[in-house]
Amino acid sequence: MPKTLILLFHPRYAQSRANRALVEAARPLPDVEIADMEALYPDGRVNADVEVARLIAADSIVFQFPVQWYATPPLLKTWQDAVLTRMFYIAYETEGAKLSGKPLLVVATAGNTCQAYAPDGANLFPLRDLLKPLRATAHRCDLAWAEPFLIYNAHKADDEALQAAAEHYVTRLGRLAAPASRGEAA
Repeated sequence: MPKTLILLFHPRYAQSRANRALVEAARPLPDVEIADMEALYPDGRVNADVEVARLIAADSIVFQFPVQWYATPPLLKTWQDAVLTRMFYIAYETEGAKLSGKPLLVVATAGNTCQAYAPDGANLFPLRDLLKPLRATAHRCDLAWAEPFLIYNAHKADDEALQAAAEHYVTRLGRLAAPASRGEAA
């Protein structure tokens, strides 16, 4: 069975209801590894050797995080600089090339409503547009971009909404892992 790697980047995971609901739903799945990057690297110093090995061993990759001021959390950018720069600019043949075709799913939670992420909304741009730097990264790394999994109004979602989102997440993870052998992203 293909292995799915979930890289969780949440600076305040203990206070998160939405990201915690997703992680708890994914945790019992077979062949899913969840790496809480903030817990692993509280000082912000990423061990590139460990992270490169983690990526190479995975069949599909998930970046999970809350959107903060229209961007990813700082540790995700630090991780990209340490890991992807090494893999794609320093050791492409021995490391970076090994990611070719693996699916990448971005899972992002936002505190505001979907309507706030519209041209006439408080945030001006659709959330998918704010994720374009990650899509460009996926393209540059030859990762298969999967349609992002987005949760809006994460701070105010009730237990029922979070349960439904968690069930949908498990389904998406299953679809992400399944096409890994066929070279397509879910």
